[in-house]
Amino acid sequence: MSGLLLRLAGPLQSWGERSAFAPVRDTAPFPTRSALIGLFAAAEGIGRDEAGLNRYQDLRLTVRVDRPGVRLVDYHTVGGGFPKDRTAATSQGSNKGAAVITRRHYLSDAVFVVAVTAPDDTIERLADALGRPHWAPYLGRRSCVPDEPFLLRRHVNDPEEELRTRVPLSRTAPRATDDDGQDTGTITVEFLHEQPPPSSHGQAADVIDVNDVPLSFAPHSRSHTSRRLHRTHVPVPRSLAGPPHTLIQRLIDYAHLEDSA
Repeated sequence: MSGLLLRLAGPLQSWGERSAFAPVRDTAPFPTRSALIGLFAAAEGIGRDEAGLNRYQDLRLTVRVDRPGVRLVDYHTVGGGFPKDRTAATSQGSNKGAAVITRRHYLSDAVFVVAVTAPDDTIERLADALGRPHWAPYLGRRSCVPDEPFLLRRHVNDPEEELRTRVPLSRTAPRATDDDGQDTGTITVEFLHEQPPPSSHGQAADVIDVNDVPLSFAPHSRSHTSRRLHRTHVPVPRSLAGPPHTLIQRLIDYAHLEDSA
């Protein structure tokens, strides 16, 4: 088993979890498993109507929340003032005949780093696809383009340990002291695990259930099932953070460690 590291950052992200074709298009507060598997499938050129989601069952995903972002809502209209055959399409393939009004939720200025753990051959296949994607990756919606670096590392032996100890943190370190006024040397960061984390990694985990495991991406028969997530707050070294103007260079230096390995 090994893994790769993805950095999901950009002006806007949107990870819908309950609102397909609904007037209110929500977003989860973190990248969903469905969206990430959709991103991998798109990179590999697997269409929505094609079978093949079983190839992603062995992926284990761990998310580090560098910045949760700020929630924004966009009042959005599509197709007003046109003949019926030129208005927005419905999920059944016909046309609405009128303007479609939605309120679309986004996360602004959020940053997540995702550790993807899987057998070595799966990681090699995904890394190749993400490096030269068939369809361009996006952060939940096609208008949400990811920042660089996106594929942060193509191969690491223990990607979850990298999140805790080595991957640069996209935030400025706050002043942190203990009860005696001494610098603690750590920053507490939120993590989301698909398996119960060792108790040594932080406080006891909060357990949450989410319905975001894709069974089918077919346009007219999308379906999902649930999974359990373990949310923890883990102390990581303060040295992972730094002034904003140094962030890109720190990320580049970290990504280049792979080239020199």
